Amino acid sequence: MEYVTLGKTAVKLTKLTFGCWEMGGAQWEHTSDDNNLRAIAVALDKGLTTFDTAEGYGKGHSEEVLGKALKGKRDKCFVATKVSPEHLRAQDIRSSITASLKHLDTDYVDLYYIHWPNKDIPLEETMTEMSKLKKEGLIRAIGVSNFTAPLLKQALAFDRIEAIQNEWSLLQRDIEKELESFCVEQQISIMSYSSIAKGILTGAFHFGGVTLKADDFRAPRRLFHPDHLKKERPLLDAMKEIADRNHILLSQLAISWLLHKRSLCSAIVGTQSEKHFIENIQALDISLSGEDIARLDAVSAQALVEIDGK
Repeated sequence: MEYVTLGKTAVKLTKLTFGCWEMGGAQWEHTSDDNNLRAIAVALDKGLTTFDTAEGYGKGHSEEVLGKALKGKRDKCFVATKVSPEHLRAQDIRSSITASLKHLDTDYVDLYYIHWPNKDIPLEETMTEMSKLKKEGLIRAIGVSNFTAPLLKQALAFDRIEAIQNEWSLLQRDIEKELESFCVEQQISIMSYSSIAKGILTGAFHFGGVTLKADDFRAPRRLFHPDHLKKERPLLDAMKEIADRNHILLSQLAISWLLHKRSLCSAIVGTQSEKHFIENIQALDISLSGEDIARLDAVSAQALVEIDGK
């Protein structure tokens, strides 16, 4: 297992992070807690010790499952969780971290993110309280998620930010425009979420005949619009050719493309399946040629131009 350093700290985490969003249920179709506990057990057995959750994932249920799974192993693991945007007032942050620590059955979290910014609550108030939590030892580091470069710079005026977690995949590359270079310059770790574009980059929707139910939360999302799915097809075709030639899965290729980014600290990939987890972790051992990476970059960029019109 490859380990990387969090920001300017001495704290280590694994290059692949187990994302626990699906385990909370809510938007995702939930399997069972027992199934998810087994998936985490397999992760630990394979040496993956970095986990990402949030109070908003199933109203704390994801945290509860993770806390149960890590019982007796917490000191060997890196745990990140997030405070929701509606809880960014000082007193609400305090209540949120107290609840999260209880759910996770731990005395501290390694990384505590502001999940989304909230323009109606002063960033200074939020960051001041986050700093207090760090000084008290309830959190080891502060992170932000879904922040723009200007907002990240504002946050840095109040305290050190060790990590940013934004969406990053072959079908979402906005982070590469400004944030990526700024984070490298400031030694802020970049974590990617939706690393396989909520399932699109597995090929299920282009080659597997999968369609979303009308009430699936992904249905109205940008990348799942029927016209956009068509515009994504050249990328998926290129991915399939490269994956078949390298005898790997499309999902593994998508994850590997991210892992080849020198600026990336850890790719967050969620699953409720032991089988899919093992497939995901195998992406750590895949080496892509410069030619294949360049082709993916180009076809991806063109797909995004077609989808977004710019």
